[in-house]
Amino acid sequence: MGSSPSSDRGAAAPAAPRGFDAAVIALGNLCFRYRDSLAPIAIALVVLCSAPHAFLGSRVLDRWWDAAGLAVSLAGQSLRVLVIGLAYIKRGGKNKRIAADRLVVDGIFAHARHPLYVGNFLLLIGLMMIWNSPLGYAVAALLGCGLFSMARAEEAFLGRKFGAEFDAYCARVPRFIPRFRGLATTLSRFAFDWKRVVRKEYGTTFSWTTTAVALLALERARWDGLAGAAPALRVLLAAWLVLALLWITARWMKLTRRLTSAD
Repeated sequence: MGSSPSSDRGAAAPAAPRGFDAAVIALGNLCFRYRDSLAPIAIALVVLCSAPHAFLGSRVLDRWWDAAGLAVSLAGQSLRVLVIGLAYIKRGGKNKRIAADRLVVDGIFAHARHPLYVGNFLLLIGLMMIWNSPLGYAVAALLGCGLFSMARAEEAFLGRKFGAEFDAYCARVPRFIPRFRGLATTLSRFAFDWKRVVRKEYGTTFSWTTTAVALLALERARWDGLAGAAPALRVLLAAWLVLALLWITARWMKLTRRLTSAD
């Protein structure tokens, strides 16, 4: 969402939300406050309170379903990388509240208003596909509602701060489903900042890939026992060690300021 240091001060203040919309915004502000812990707690509860199901009752098909889940999560990660590498928007807030010093409407934000939330949802859905339990999908749906409420809360905040400029942005850019028209032009206008991607995203990448490895390992151990699952567990452990090495490398590069870029 695009650069503008000041709001439209001459415009009339937007009407205060009421009824259901006000409740959604209140929920969004609450979810935003605790957003870093919601998904980890939810995934842990799913694993503790449900068992994985073989897709359509077939262990062979389940391997393909696991692969599809990984692909969905990778799609979410790829979207996050694209957003951060082109025109990044700071989402940390201040004092666990929604905040923004400028309205960013360029990069991927010229094609969807909340691409990072879409990426997060794809990450979550992919992980729940690996576990493949009804409870997991129900929890993913609830967290999806939480993401929607956070998006709505952000919009209410930005509408108050940037006024008519934000209204015009909403009128031309869809909320979640990207508008692909002009995407090639957008990509050609930016120099991809890979240093910013590594600096901002290495923690998220390590977290979800570690979770995926853990879910695959727990799934195999539940079905085959530790002895029967040993070959698969060794492969998964080797994969995780590679991920850990990459995380350590990225962490070292960040701490030694080898990932410094414009922002």
